[in-house]
Amino acid sequence: MPVTGADPGTAAVTGGLLSTLVISLVCLALAGYGRGVHELWSRHGVAAIVPTWRVAAFTTGALIVLAIEGGLLDDLAHGSLAGHMTQHMVLLLVAGPLLAAGGAGLPLSLATPLRPRKRLARWRAAPTVRWLRRPVVYASLAGAAQLLVLWVWHLPVPYVAALDHPVLHGVEHLCFVVAAWLLWTPVVGAPRHRPPAPVGALLLVTTMLPATALGAVLTFAPRPVYPAAVYGPDPLADQQLAGLLMWLPMDAVLLVAALAGLLRWLARPDGDPPVPADDPAVTAGTPTEGAVR
Repeated sequence: MPVTGADPGTAAVTGGLLSTLVISLVCLALAGYGRGVHELWSRHGVAAIVPTWRVAAFTTGALIVLAIEGGLLDDLAHGSLAGHMTQHMVLLLVAGPLLAAGGAGLPLSLATPLRPRKRLARWRAAPTVRWLRRPVVYASLAGAAQLLVLWVWHLPVPYVAALDHPVLHGVEHLCFVVAAWLLWTPVVGAPRHRPPAPVGALLLVTTMLPATALGAVLTFAPRPVYPAAVYGPDPLADQQLAGLLMWLPMDAVLLVAALAGLLRWLARPDGDPPVPADDPAVTAGTPTEGAVR
């Protein structure tokens, strides 16, 4: 929905082309994931390496991304800041975690042609990349990326620009999905990518606090902070509802996940659980060359 006078006709055509591109990319990712899972299951048995629940999670996350781009939530986002915020929260708190839980790194790697897979394996073996992939380092960078994406795209200028330009709007949603995927990988992804449980809990809490601050700013601001065309009939009420939609669900999901991880860790006398047999790193003969997170 153009806000600052952009040509509606051009925006509609661009938006249609972008939606087609998004659908194609998501279908391609699903096909690659399915191919990789099929190869793993055909070699090691059904539900081996990648359990069935991870396949269901990844598939559901991908379908939610498709629904966001062309379903009911997309219609609600037009002419309402609260509707648009609902879109963002579904991407950040539902689609992203489900995609992370899918453990897509190994299946997508196996779906990649052999030559690029070998190049990826060499790249991952580089000292700098190995340092970046350490669980604690990776978790810290993922948390920082989530906060940066959340705050930058909700500043007035980038937010309005995304509404005016469908390509930027697509980039905005891509940033949300990727940032959430990266953030939740150390929490619900393959166990060998997870930091110690206290570090994971600290990651979620430190991510929650700045998001709470942003939600509070929108909720308690005495006047609208975006142009009038962004809002529904009552701009201030729409902004307050949008702030609450960011504030409460974000706090609830991150806090529950952090507490669940800590309680599970405290319940084990030996601290962090051992890596299970379905982890590719401990499965003999599993073709992990070039696998990514």
